[in-house]
Amino acid sequence: MKKMMKAAAVCAFTVMTMSFMVQSEKPMTKQADGTYVVNTTSLTQNVKGYQSNTPLKIYIKKDKVVKIEALANKETPKFFKKVETGVLGKWNGKSVKAAQKLKVDGVTGATLSSNAVKENVKRGLEYYVKNK
Repeated sequence: MKKMMKAAAVCAFTVMTMSFMVQSEKPMTKQADGTYVVNTTSLTQNVKGYQSNTPLKIYIKKDKVVKIEALANKETPKFFKKVETGVLGKWNGKSVKAAQKLKVDGVTGATLSSNAVKENVKRGLEYYVKNK
């Protein structure tokens, strides 16, 4: 019983610490080479895919999207892999202005995850434009 209580206390502390880290993380940072990195974790807490949030990191340099990478999420790995390969690269190389106007199709079989990723990109780019 004591071991279970101790484990529960450690687990609660870990969750609180991780929650604080996510909340205190800045949505946008600037790297030494001038690349802005927008982390959508705090910008899209209410955006859900099939099972969870789908936070992203959007890398922008000289007002062009360099790359977008998925952060940890609880989506079904098999289907989210399709989103990563079929959707995330669509904005690469586009100016931020063009990327904001881009209409990207989702991946069949992963519609909710695709829509969540597209909303993450939309909000991340909006944040960049307002705060760069």
